[in-house]
Amino acid sequence: MERITTRRRFLQAAGLATAASAFVPRTLDSSGAGGGSDRPNIVVIVIDTLRADHVYGPRAQTPNMDALAREGLRFTRAFPEAMPTVPARKSILTGRRQFPFRHWRPGRGLLAQPGWSSIPDLESTFTSVLRRAGYWTAYVTDNPFLGWSASYERFRRSFDRYTRRGGQAGVAHSPYQVSEHELRHWLHPVIRNDPEVRRRVRLYMANGGYWQDDSRCFAARVFADGARVLDAAARRRPFALVVDTFEPHEPWTPPRRYLDLYGDPDYHGPEPSKPYYAPVSLYIDRSEAATVLARMRALYAAEVTMTDRWLGVFIDHLYRLGLERDTVIVLVGDHGILLGDHGWTGKIPIALHPELAQVPLVVVDPERRLAGRTSSYFASTHDLAPTLLALAGVEAPRSMDGVDLSQLFRGGGLPDRPYAYGGYANAHYLRSDDWALIASNRADNLRLFDLQRDPGEHRNVAPGRRALARRLHRLVVEEARGPLPDYR
Repeated sequence: MERITTRRRFLQAAGLATAASAFVPRTLDSSGAGGGSDRPNIVVIVIDTLRADHVYGPRAQTPNMDALAREGLRFTRAFPEAMPTVPARKSILTGRRQFPFRHWRPGRGLLAQPGWSSIPDLESTFTSVLRRAGYWTAYVTDNPFLGWSASYERFRRSFDRYTRRGGQAGVAHSPYQVSEHELRHWLHPVIRNDPEVRRRVRLYMANGGYWQDDSRCFAARVFADGARVLDAAARRRPFALVVDTFEPHEPWTPPRRYLDLYGDPDYHGPEPSKPYYAPVSLYIDRSEAATVLARMRALYAAEVTMTDRWLGVFIDHLYRLGLERDTVIVLVGDHGILLGDHGWTGKIPIALHPELAQVPLVVVDPERRLAGRTSSYFASTHDLAPTLLALAGVEAPRSMDGVDLSQLFRGGGLPDRPYAYGGYANAHYLRSDDWALIASNRADNLRLFDLQRDPGEHRNVAPGRRALARRLHRLVVEEARGPLPDYR
């Protein structure tokens, strides 16, 4: 009882409490609605732009994600093998490495960036495999690419139910509903004069309008839709449901009660709601960098906490339906974001440090095996599909080359993986216990960091360890089975 009281008090103190603001896990001997199958249900929660240090560390208050971590197995070194948005989801869905994006061609309705393309073999996704095995499948999202692009029309039809929300990047309401006064509040002078930023933030605000009422935020809409789909799924067990929220992707316009958890309550100036993907020094004067970056970090942390609050509404509903003892629950991100770290803001392919290239990954077993435990295995996004299929007792297709992480639940070991590697656009990374390499695919700007002496990755030692840097780059080339493509 004390844990429940403490969590409720925390949410009330933060001004975030609602009747369903955080879920309260039942014990294993609690009663629940009986299922019609001995195969577990599957729920995968994908949260965009979610930094691991804001879930695993103290940078943001995430009581619902923390509760999932207590109930599940937490992977402390999970690095997406392919980034950003679309490549990462292809990796999650297919269980197959996407990097190095060979033979890439731009897809309809997608960004013209390496890896942004449709899934050619829809029969190979874990959801399609489960559907053939008798699972009822559903996908709920506001992702503007998987949800609305022509390239993913066939993908959307591969589910029994596909629920999509527009808004973040598409037109749901007239952008002219936003006053100039409101717009200027969310456009700090360092970003105010960029026409594209103004257009994007105005559209975002018009479609969201949640800076006074977070029940209108995009995460609230997606998780509320997810809860409604759970009602249908509970009658069609076993089911596989993916709930994929684009929040906390920028821009950020959180209500003040969230923002004041992290920023100066006395600050009422304009907010840097949408950072450039650029060096800090390129657009923020040194004299105001500390203030601007502090507000940027506060905005992001506020959006993470707000997203967590609405995740709690969804998870609470899953428990209310009595599904927790019959359901595998996975929480995963697709990538992070740089908030002044290493001199950058945004998502920068040549700055694949943990702030950008590490994600939270939690797997909750229905029987709560390994609950609250951690693994330092170099897990990755393409491991999820074979893991979920194994937990469902369904054979994975040969196309999947990820690792079945569920072997840990059965007391087994995992295949040796002494390093993680992957890529973003025309760049790649390799990380081991001792070294972190970040380089362009042309290998013309190798950067190497000694993780034992420099865990924060602040000093590039490649000039003095050129042979080692090149050897690690060649290792990525060998793993990728040939030269890395460059589309610049």
